[in-house]
Amino acid sequence: MNVLIKNSELSDLYDAVASGRRITDSEALRLFGSKDLNGLGVLARMAAERKVGRRATYILNRYINYTNYCILRCQFCSFARRKRDGNGFELTIDEIVAKAREALAFGVTELHIVGGLHPTLPFDYYLEMLRALKALDACLQLKCFTAIEVRHMAAISGKSVAAVLEALRSAGLDSLTGGGAEIFEPRVRNAIARGKETAEEWLEVHRLWHRMGGKSTCTMLYGHVESCADRVDHLRRLRELQDETGGFTGFVPLPYQPENNALPVSKPPTGFDTLRTIAISRLYLDNIDHVTAYWVGLGLKLAQVALSFGADDLHGTIHEEHIFHMAGSTSPQSQTVAAMIRAIREAGLEPVQRDTFYRPLDDNRCQVPAHAGGAPDALDVLKRNLATG
Repeated sequence: MNVLIKNSELSDLYDAVASGRRITDSEALRLFGSKDLNGLGVLARMAAERKVGRRATYILNRYINYTNYCILRCQFCSFARRKRDGNGFELTIDEIVAKAREALAFGVTELHIVGGLHPTLPFDYYLEMLRALKALDACLQLKCFTAIEVRHMAAISGKSVAAVLEALRSAGLDSLTGGGAEIFEPRVRNAIARGKETAEEWLEVHRLWHRMGGKSTCTMLYGHVESCADRVDHLRRLRELQDETGGFTGFVPLPYQPENNALPVSKPPTGFDTLRTIAISRLYLDNIDHVTAYWVGLGLKLAQVALSFGADDLHGTIHEEHIFHMAGSTSPQSQTVAAMIRAIREAGLEPVQRDTFYRPLDDNRCQVPAHAGGAPDALDVLKRNLATG
């Protein structure tokens, strides 16, 4: 037994974690109350190694937000705009394809596409977007849309959620994103995202998608007005759906960004809280294979530390992220492959480039571009060239 855990208040959980016994809700709540961050790290790293060994992953991807016009006004959101605000945007299909073409030139394998609930865009817009992107490159993996976007499409099209998902899949959707889960507890959800879909409605979209054979990620927004018990409740509901469907590929805990929104908090997430939340997520979500340290919200340095606290993925190169940065994130707009590889190696792990489904890229159904390894550095060169005209 590791000396850090042998003398820890958490030593009695060592055998449970080592044997793979499921952590109970009361044990998870106890872990949230522990001040022994080192002990938590030992347990979580042990659980992560049982899942993935001594490797950690990253992906070459690009974010595209097609619009920030939205009919909702979630209290924590700094991204959404109304038409009357005068500073919103909406992209045409041609503009989205141009961004994708630029990204493909630098080896990106995934587009992560989400947006606001636009008041007038027709359902065909979303289908045409997917078809146009697949026509550009059939091997490009499209990870698109949150559950609330899917429900919005159902409302504007008059179709069922299942019919919308089937149409999106036929048009080229590869994976749903996990965004919009926030915190499932109704009191908290009403306080931070009044008018958004309920927890049950979010879970039902993913349940239907999984039953169709689709995969998705899942998230939790932490560090605002929720309690630790609310976090455990949220994780429990995700674990229960995963027991039922097995459709979640990874979990992404998201730290609340307190700037530039209508939901001020007195104690935003600290480094301690972030590391313990990632560690407990790894221990509790025993049926989800991967936990991502989202460097956009954490910063790359803290995300690197999180690799010793149960995380096994640093997410991606991203480029042009809006939602977290409009909320006050000060992390870079993109990350280089070299920086992520260095962070993983310094943490004592083996870096592995992955696809949308967390598979090593050489296992992908499509040929890996020969130029993929140098993509982010080439992207930096392009950005400098554009800046200098």
